[in-house]
Order: sequence, then C-alpha cells, then structure tokens
Amino acid sequence: MSVLVLAECANGKLKKNAFEAAAFASGLAAQTGADLVAVVLGSASADDLASLGKAGVARVLHASDSRLDRMTSTSYTKALQSAADAAGASIIVLSHSSVGKTIAPRIAVRRNMTLVPGVSALPENGTFRKSMFSGKAWGDLKPEGDQLVITVNPNTTSFTLGDGVATVESLAVELSDSDFDYKVKEVVNESAGMTPLPEAELVVSAGRGMKGPENWGIIEELAGELGATTACSRPVADIGWRPHHEHVGQTGIAIKPNLYIAIGISGAIQHLAGVNQSKCIVVINKDPEAPFFKAADYGIVGDAFEVVPKLTEAVRKLKNS
Repeated sequence: MSVLVLAECANGKLKKNAFEAAAFASGLAAQTGADLVAVVLGSASADDLASLGKAGVARVLHASDSRLDRMTSTSYTKALQSAADAAGASIIVLSHSSVGKTIAPRIAVRRNMTLVPGVSALPENGTFRKSMFSGKAWGDLKPEGDQLVITVNPNTTSFTLGDGVATVESLAVELSDSDFDYKVKEVVNESAGMTPLPEAELVVSAGRGMKGPENWGIIEELAGELGATTACSRPVADIGWRPHHEHVGQTGIAIKPNLYIAIGISGAIQHLAGVNQSKCIVVINKDPEAPFFKAADYGIVGDAFEVVPKLTEAVRKLKNS
C-alpha cells in the first residue's frame, strides 16, 4: 500500500504547492504506515525531482514526455492512472489547484475511489475538515472505505524541508495525439518573478479607489518591497485597469495568504468571500464606513495616495536596518 502525490511543475520547476501536497501526503503516510511516492509529469530537472525527498517522498515516478508540460484532462488522467498502478496507490493526494480540481474527480471515478476535496488538515479519527460556503463555515467529512482521492487547499499545510533525497524512476505512459487535442486561445503571462496568486503568501490588492490604471505604480512598488503578488477587485479587472488573472474574490481567484493588504477596496461580500481566509487582513481606505474594516485585523483610514508611499518607505527602511 502506498500514498501517491502529484507534484505539480511550472516551466520545468516544482511549484510551491508540490511541497505542500507532499508534506500533507507525508503526514498521511505516517498515519497509515504506507510508503510515500510522488509523480511528476512533464519536464523537470533531476535535482528538482530528487529534492522531493526533503518533503518526505521516498520515490519519484517521472513521466518526462514534454507534451505533459501543458495539462489536458485526458493526458493527465491517463498519466496519473499509470502512476497509481505502478505505485500500488490506495490514496492519491493532489493540490486543490486548477489541475487538482480538474483531475481528481476523473481519477476517483475511474478507480472507484472516494473523492475528498479541498481539505485543510490531516484527518483525526478518519475525519477530514474543510471550509465550506466560501469560508463562512467548516465541515467535517468522514469518507467510507480507505481508497481515497484527496485534494489539499493551498497555503493550509506548513512544511519544513529536511535533508532527504528521493530516488527517481522513469514512468512510461501510453499517450496518443488525441490526448493533447486542444486549441490555445490565449496565453496569460503573470509578472516575471511573481508568485502565482493561489500560492502567494503575501498579496497587495487594490480597487477603484486608485482612480485609474496610471496610479498602479505605488501598488506595484509596495508589492515589490514586500515580495508580494499584486491583485485587484472585480470592477478593476472588468473595466480593464488590470488583467483578469489578478481578480480575487468569489467570482475570481480565492486566496489564503498570510497577509492580504486591501487598498481602496470597499469590501463587497463577493470580494470578502474570496479573501476571508487570509491569516491577516490590512485595509487602507479613506472611507471610515467601508465594510472591509469589519473584516480587517488592522485598518488605516486615510488617502491611499498618501498612506501607501509612506508604508512602502517604512518597509524599505525596515529591510535596510
């Protein structure tokens, strides 16, 4: 019996959620007395593959077909099926990312396993905990049987890397051209060097209070000093001030960073639903009646064009001290 974890890659590099999922799977393997095996699909360096051992992975199965660099539901489902067969997996763990949300249900159906989606912690007495209703409530899931497909919410599993080195084996997957039958309509490139929003631990977000796209320089400067990812509210994306991949909220990307700074955002319920699981929320708004202040851990009532540059300078001084 083994626990199999899908370690996601982007541009040939392991993503942060790969180590989060591996750390969760490692804890699960310890609970069940199972071996821990990872599978990596597409291009990746030998050093990166072996580094999964630092998260507790003993063995890595690598399907190196470069066509797997871009996910399709058919190709990834087939590849994960092959990996599960090779590992003799009774439990399969994925990140609750766009990849995990797409693949996990298909794998669960094809292998007749129970799907346990979006969990936030290791099970206690066989019961998993997950957030529900856009983070407004918590639910307990107790799946039947021990054949499970589990997806783990990003930024909910802390991990400390050790000194382990995983052994790497080649995984053969029978794939046909039809498995990659897709048409690329648009490729969105996120800002260079910036952590993708679902994985970001620090996020600086702004709304219509910035008055126009030409004023976003102070937001990007603050984010740069903090090493944060930039985001925006839905109206800002809808009117074209910022790209849609920066839109956070119920109808955009739901995030769970350690720090969320909201600048010039009123705090509509749809926005709060996508960010209310942030560990710390800081709100900057000149309207003292802005609803967002009710959800904030810290609030500053003031003009963003005065407050943000001062905050950026304070961060800069702290870094240099």
